[in-house]
Amino acid sequence: MATIRDMMPAFGLFQPTTVEDALELVNEHGRSALVLAGGMDSMDWLKDRIMRPEAVIDLGGVQELRGIRESGGGLEIGAMTTLTEVARHAGVRSGFGLLADAARLVATPQIRNQGTLGGNLTQDTRCWYYRSGWPCYRAGGNTCYAAAPQAMNREHCIMGASRCVAVNPSDTAPALIALDAKLTVRSRRRERTLDAEDYFVGPAIDITRMTVLKPNELLTTVRVPPEWSGARFWFEKVRDRGSWDFALVTVAAALRASGGRIEAARIALNGVAPCPVRLHEVERALVGAPATEETARAAGELAVLGAKPLRHNEFKVALVRNLVRRAVRSAA
Repeated sequence: MATIRDMMPAFGLFQPTTVEDALELVNEHGRSALVLAGGMDSMDWLKDRIMRPEAVIDLGGVQELRGIRESGGGLEIGAMTTLTEVARHAGVRSGFGLLADAARLVATPQIRNQGTLGGNLTQDTRCWYYRSGWPCYRAGGNTCYAAAPQAMNREHCIMGASRCVAVNPSDTAPALIALDAKLTVRSRRRERTLDAEDYFVGPAIDITRMTVLKPNELLTTVRVPPEWSGARFWFEKVRDRGSWDFALVTVAAALRASGGRIEAARIALNGVAPCPVRLHEVERALVGAPATEETARAAGELAVLGAKPLRHNEFKVALVRNLVRRAVRSAA
């Protein structure tokens, strides 16, 4: 186990003021660089001396990456916009309250004032074996300590595991997936736009990272399209404490109903798998179904099919079942 010291290693600090300058820096330094957004994740790594980058690229001075703008009935949100701004913005609250609720429930007010939307989406997993410097699969080793018979794995996966059982910790990710948001990723030479659910990558594809971001790329913009504006939303985060804690399970749902029947649905979970999980089968089953308690109960049962809990987290199965049922019942 790593020795924890409250002292950062030496590194070169770069503070660009434009996106172009930032992209030049990540292109130049690549894997030897750590990109700093709000710093809520990165500072832990640096203080514990687990990460030892040669360069830290601080995006705090890049004003182009801040702010929320209305666009075609939807919203464009800069990746460096703070979670407090997202939670309080009138346009987010009135049209896309699901995202406002998710941002409002992240950690504490102090962290939301500093933490950013892009940082919340891109943060690394909080598995304590990995973050304490144990040589697990994710850290380049050859085992998963959290999956061992005697491991403490209460907060880990119940689905989607592949060697690594760490979960994705983002609160805003399932909300953006439910809203069908698009994420813009830029490098010095190209720009690509991804569906929010495609921004994340599981251990079966690449066990060393949680997003598709390459070392020479930056997440720059989150676009929320107008299609789900004003829909019926439900966001719920279950955690051990009422503030600061990461989620045990999070559910985000967007539904449209008319005449007592569900016309469309998008539901996503987090805290249960290495990536946020979109419940495609549940969504398909809901379309055309009556907005009744029986439908909600069936959705909850369908959501947990195939779940494989670990020694200490079987309670998450019941949590998912009940949260999905409650989300469908409340939103519909």
